[in-house]
Amino acid sequence: MDWRVKSLDKILETAEKKALHRSLGAFDLTMLGIGAIIGTGIFVLTAEAAQKAGPSMLLSFVVAGFVCAVTALCYAEMASMIPVSGSAYTYSYAVLGEVIAWIVGWALILEYAIAASAVSVGWSGYIVGLLGHLHALIPFLSDIQIPSQWANGPASGGIANVPALFIALLVTWLLVIGTRESARVNSVLVAIKITALTVFIVLAIPAMHMEHFTPFAPNGYVGKVGVGAAAASIFFAYVGFDAVSTAAEETKNPNRNIPIGLIGSLLVCTVFYMLVAGSAIGALGANPVYGANGAVLDPGSPELAAACQGLKELVCSKEPLAFVLRQLNFPGVGNLIGLAAGLALPSVILMMIYGQTRIFFTMSRDGLLPEMFSRIHPTYKTPHTVTIITGVFVALFSALFPVGMLADISNSGTLFAFLVVAVGVMILRVRDPNRARSFRTPLIWVMGPLSVLGCVFLFSQLSTYTEELFIGWGVIGMLIYVLYSRRRSQLSHGA
Repeated sequence: MDWRVKSLDKILETAEKKALHRSLGAFDLTMLGIGAIIGTGIFVLTAEAAQKAGPSMLLSFVVAGFVCAVTALCYAEMASMIPVSGSAYTYSYAVLGEVIAWIVGWALILEYAIAASAVSVGWSGYIVGLLGHLHALIPFLSDIQIPSQWANGPASGGIANVPALFIALLVTWLLVIGTRESARVNSVLVAIKITALTVFIVLAIPAMHMEHFTPFAPNGYVGKVGVGAAAASIFFAYVGFDAVSTAAEETKNPNRNIPIGLIGSLLVCTVFYMLVAGSAIGALGANPVYGANGAVLDPGSPELAAACQGLKELVCSKEPLAFVLRQLNFPGVGNLIGLAAGLALPSVILMMIYGQTRIFFTMSRDGLLPEMFSRIHPTYKTPHTVTIITGVFVALFSALFPVGMLADISNSGTLFAFLVVAVGVMILRVRDPNRARSFRTPLIWVMGPLSVLGCVFLFSQLSTYTEELFIGWGVIGMLIYVLYSRRRSQLSHGA
């Protein structure tokens, strides 16, 4: 196997020859980061974390947030040295070689495209529920019932999830017409999300009772249930901050603005997550539901759905934040929280598709994917071909598969990419210590290993099915590399 490496100088030179338009500032990047992070994880997966860990899911947010924090510092240094599109793919190409870069780029499909499909399905659930209660929200309108077969994919007993298909295609169109335009729409959606979470916190905190935090860790700390397992699941709530680095090539003054966007967005989101999770637990409790034999029922399983019949528990809700407020006698505000989630989740889909297209764009520019993936629209100055292809892929998966199946596999690709970036930063500190770094990861020989260990730990807490699927996905990727990409790479021709 040829472990050829593309030098940092060569990467920067290639980017200048076929570059994207620079239009994004620090504020745009921070908003894009918040838009990518706050979404399905906090609005939907809070209930899943509660089922796995009970009140100790508060610790799960801390664990997942800590792993992301130390990794964000590594990302910031890499992005400041290599301000081009591609994120972990580009970084690994420069440090670990083409084979690892291909594996990382292939794994990032799980993070971006599959996650975008999962969020599209989550958005569909909120919208279908809101339309079914439209009269309660807006009295002069009648409820709209979407037939079940057109709100669920075949795996869920339906024909196709039409609302999920619609939102994925709409976001794709926004990205085709221009980065700046989609960033402006995203800023509005981010404001809606932050407002909704703030309202939730203000109303739920006064209703907190400390007895709801006991027993604190009913399912333990490590294993396929407990704090570790919940952290591995809730990690999805933090996925997206690294998408900021994929916008490096479209950023003004990237050496300054990329670290601000990465760390700023992660800090804002972590504060909100801790406040939301703590107030939800304190207001209603987070008691897991057990089977007849005392075993923890799997989140999203038919057994849990059956056991939840007639129960008013946080773990039983598909819209946990709205559910908490309804139980606290704020039904109108609860409906508005649901509406806010329906309006705001498209910003997450936007950043996931955005990140995926920039990864494909860069891989195409390196010759690992067909040239059409790096074509730029003459008017909009965006990579329109790869955006449309990615959007159609996301839309089809959204229409056909349930949210659980999609969300479960996205974290594995993300954790692998994070691990590679942390290793890469440490290698460059030794191999190229004198290269200019506008941002240096503090205590790199502490932060780097902590990032690697954190990613390995969270991966070990994922379900066995997810781990096996990731390995299978990697095998398929290597076959494509050997049969197609290796011979067509720019480096294979001495470019």
